[in-house]
Amino acid sequence: MEGRTLSHYHVLEKIGAGGMGVVYRAHDERLDRDVALKVLPGGLLSDEGARRRFRKEALALSRLNHPNIATVYDFDTQEGVDFLVMEYLAGETLAQKLAGGPLPEEEVTALGAQIASALEGANEQGVVHRDLKPGNIIVTPRGSAKVLDFGLATLLRPEGEASQVETKSQAYAAVGTLPYMAPEQLRGEKVDARSDLYAAGAVLYEMATGRRPFPEAHAPVLIDAILNRAPEPPRHLNPRISAGLEGIILKALEKKPEHRQQSASEFEKDLERLGRPVSWTARWAHGLFGTRARTIAVVLGVALVLALGALVSGVLHRPNESLDVLMKEHRRARAVGEASESRIATLAVLPMVNLSGDPAQDYFADGLTEELITALTNISTLHVISRDSVMRYKNTRKSIPEIARELGVEDVIESSVRRSERRVRVTAQLVEAVTNRNLWAEIYDRDLRDVLSIQGEVARAIAQEIRVKVTPQENARLGAPRAVSLEAHDAYLRGRFHLNSFNVDGGRKAMDYFKQALGIDPNYALAWVGLADSYLLLSEMFLPPNEALPRAK
Repeated sequence: MEGRTLSHYHVLEKIGAGGMGVVYRAHDERLDRDVALKVLPGGLLSDEGARRRFRKEALALSRLNHPNIATVYDFDTQEGVDFLVMEYLAGETLAQKLAGGPLPEEEVTALGAQIASALEGANEQGVVHRDLKPGNIIVTPRGSAKVLDFGLATLLRPEGEASQVETKSQAYAAVGTLPYMAPEQLRGEKVDARSDLYAAGAVLYEMATGRRPFPEAHAPVLIDAILNRAPEPPRHLNPRISAGLEGIILKALEKKPEHRQQSASEFEKDLERLGRPVSWTARWAHGLFGTRARTIAVVLGVALVLALGALVSGVLHRPNESLDVLMKEHRRARAVGEASESRIATLAVLPMVNLSGDPAQDYFADGLTEELITALTNISTLHVISRDSVMRYKNTRKSIPEIARELGVEDVIESSVRRSERRVRVTAQLVEAVTNRNLWAEIYDRDLRDVLSIQGEVARAIAQEIRVKVTPQENARLGAPRAVSLEAHDAYLRGRFHLNSFNVDGGRKAMDYFKQALGIDPNYALAWVGLADSYLLLSEMFLPPNEALPRAK
């Protein structure tokens, strides 16, 4: 292409290539400026109708006017060549920059906030990127981030034009780049702005650690990891980054969109707050009180001034009174926060400990953990960390405050279960992460048939203790255990346990247990869900997708 002229653009040199086409630096002879000219793969726009549709939508993208988005100027066709004309940017891609290893935290937060700002600007116009990755981000010589190729993944894959015989890998290549795709995108579900936030989290993970969240090279194994596994905490790979940055990244990488940041604006503000200079009071409060540090820092500042004033005036007579004042103010700050019915509390349910002495009962403990998480997730004023994120703390020796800081939560639930013949004994306690203080504890010693009602009772008790609003509908749902036989429920829990092993043998065993549950109770909805999940897992590892996916559906 070098030396050719397309329309009024004289092609100078090739500067890049990827799945979306080859990029050249060209000179716009009408406006006397350099531009980036992306030549689309031959035959991609198969007819004039597709070409007109692409032009219409490409020009709609040209109306995205944002300092962190590369501007689209034009779309044209000449001599059978379809090309897109964009702003030419000096600098290097983020992928090239990361070839030298992880970036300092200050640079990660600064570039991350600019990327989030670009996503916000596009999302406001109803545009979802769908293919955010380091290769689509330019870092200019002044250190600014510019996001490229907004919406191209969508434009290059119009609905109804997918071949009926294309492979799964080809389909993924057409709508995104696999290592940065959100779980819902991989499953072919509807994507929204939160799918871009997952990709942004993956990009920040790579910026902070020097590697992708899931480094697997083989596509089926990588897909399984994205869908089912939690990424290794970034601080395990780079201890120099802060717990705050790790929490922001891991939240963006949550499997379910509702557990991530809910907008690019929220993501940007989190990063901006992290990048601001912090006073010594706030730093001390963060170390002492974790996630409530910002509110408590203000309280501590006032409390310290009052304490010093009292000391000067001779009012303080007891050596420990200043500490008493601080702790009272902390408890008062919590009470004020809890008084608001609109408050959203953050909570993690740690894996339930199996006290039966029989490792074969681990499936039962893990199953009850998952069901308790599900019960609590039904309360809209609770943000509950997903099962995938908490299961890595099974048998951990880390302290509650340390776990809470890594997960970015205020409170933690610890529990254990002992099962013997027809009885079950569940012990649960709620721990305030700030002070490592027990807020509530209860023992449920019941007939095994009552196990389905325990999770709802625990969820209601916890909501009452941390003073979050529970609607009448939510309360009714928690108080109504499913009408299912104990044997079917037990087979379902065994199926879930084997499914979470994420291998072919586990998938087959899980399928057998779910079928066993359905043989006992054909109306057991969760067992049908588990059977569908088994087919989906095996479609990635063993069964051909055209055989497994219709069965899953």
